[in-house]
Amino acid sequence: MKLDAIDLRILDAIQRDGRITKLALAEKAGLSPTPCWMRLRKLEKAGIVTGYHARVALRRIAPVASVMVEVTLANHRQSDFERFERVIATIPEVIGCWSVGGGIDYFLKIAAPDIDAYQRLIDDLLDRELGIERYFTYIVTKTVKDETVLPVGSLIGRPNNHG
Repeated sequence: MKLDAIDLRILDAIQRDGRITKLALAEKAGLSPTPCWMRLRKLEKAGIVTGYHARVALRRIAPVASVMVEVTLANHRQSDFERFERVIATIPEVIGCWSVGGGIDYFLKIAAPDIDAYQRLIDDLLDRELGIERYFTYIVTKTVKDETVLPVGSLIGRPNNHG
């Protein structure tokens, strides 16, 4: 689907405020409400807008240890990757998983109540014999940036309008 400047303004606005009203969205997009809403529905149907979410400040309600983990598998057959990914997808504490190129196979982002809970999770993964050859743990001591708004315009070669 080819996106124009209006689509980009719609995407930028709903990323910043998923609860934006139809009227406010239309104003930011530079359209009247009905055509704007029809464009948003078109973006949803095309699978470009995949959902609406609330950001939760977990540290305000419970202690949390954020951990980044590098994982390297012993074997690199497709079935090894699929088995690992299938198990990781079922673990709620694993809040991010990226398959990467280079000397490491995966980066995991884990949210656990504390370091002991994190270690129990890792021990459980190792006990499942998923083919983990080695892993390195990095405790997040400070979040500098954790952005959910994607710079869609600049990624497709058009400057974002933040107005």
